[in-house]
Amino acid sequence: MSTKDAIINKLREAFLPESLDVADESHLHEGHAGHRPGGETHFRVYIVSPAFEGKSRIERHRMVNATLAAELKGSVHALAIKAQAPGETAGR
Repeated sequence: MSTKDAIINKLREAFLPESLDVADESHLHEGHAGHRPGGETHFRVYIVSPAFEGKSRIERHRMVNATLAAELKGSVHALAIKAQAPGETAGR
């Protein structure tokens, strides 16, 4: 299973998102810290879930980071997160 697939599966299981997009942006970081041949080092996550209702941006990021702790300790060098509750999706 690819790292991207593992991220998608864990986020779906943890947050039951209404919307989820995980993009591997490793190709944008060639020559930078943490980049490895083959990619799967830099990801961007857009997620909309009721689990984020009433939570601050920092709390939401901590929730996602905790869910992906194994990946962040392993092959993932960078993770950009946009986590929203339903109804907050304007301006994505």
